[in-house]
Amino acid sequence: MEQLIGYQSLIVRRLHGVLFVTLNRPGSRNALAPELVGELTRTLDLAAQDHGVRALVLRGAGGMFCAGGNIGGFREVLQAESDGADPIATRNRQFGHFMLQLTTLPVPVLAVVEGAAMGGGFGLACAADIVLASTDARFAMSETTLGVIAAQIAPFVVARLGGAATRRLGLSGERVSGARATALGLVDELAEDSAALDALEARWITLIGRCAPGANRAFKPLVARAAEEPVAPLLDDAAALFAQCLRDEGGEGTLAFREKREPHWTVRFDAETVRRAHDSSVDLTTTAAPLHESTAA
Repeated sequence: MEQLIGYQSLIVRRLHGVLFVTLNRPGSRNALAPELVGELTRTLDLAAQDHGVRALVLRGAGGMFCAGGNIGGFREVLQAESDGADPIATRNRQFGHFMLQLTTLPVPVLAVVEGAAMGGGFGLACAADIVLASTDARFAMSETTLGVIAAQIAPFVVARLGGAATRRLGLSGERVSGARATALGLVDELAEDSAALDALEARWITLIGRCAPGANRAFKPLVARAAEEPVAPLLDDAAALFAQCLRDEGGEGTLAFREKREPHWTVRFDAETVRRAHDSSVDLTTTAAPLHESTAA
């Protein structure tokens, strides 16, 4: 396992191509300050560019996922003079760029939620492909209780939950439990406590570890296009992607199937490894970006 250096607000560790990204500002309940969002953006850039990355996991330090945006930080923006575009709108829109980058990342993104996922933290969960949570986790679109709106996360919440649920949560600021979030379709699976959540995270990234990394990178953007593009041209492109995959990883995959063995890309994780990956007290050898492959535990 390797830890990437150059981060102040995150812990970023890599093992078997999986990036374990831990929001590490527990004193502010991992609020989405500009510095933290900037480091997340840089990590997404690395993950998109390095084809050795096969998944990204988001989790919060201190038993807290993310308390949302740093509303207090907008006070300085309010006081700043501007001769051009509205500085508040500009800063808010920057978070939308990040959210779009997160949801279009071509590798599986897991959000592992304990404690609270409020406001922007709720948006992070909605942008993930798979959301795991503890039963005592709490979720809310709390912006309207502060006199503002969930401006940049709204499209991603609608995509995850649908319009009716988004209106209900956004117009009331209702806090929902892990169980209720599961019923709404936000959470995919629940764990009883933090230790069980470690085991659940390990199980899901082990499932992803059975899948060919290149095939996943081809499939996720195809699914995103399916919601927006005409079917016939999309199927033409899908056929070309299928052929490309078969000539690449598909050769190993079909051979492994015939030989009744695991493909060479298969990796496994256990709960203890997951716990260490997110634990800031674990001392690891550090490495600078760009990312590179490591299979050492």
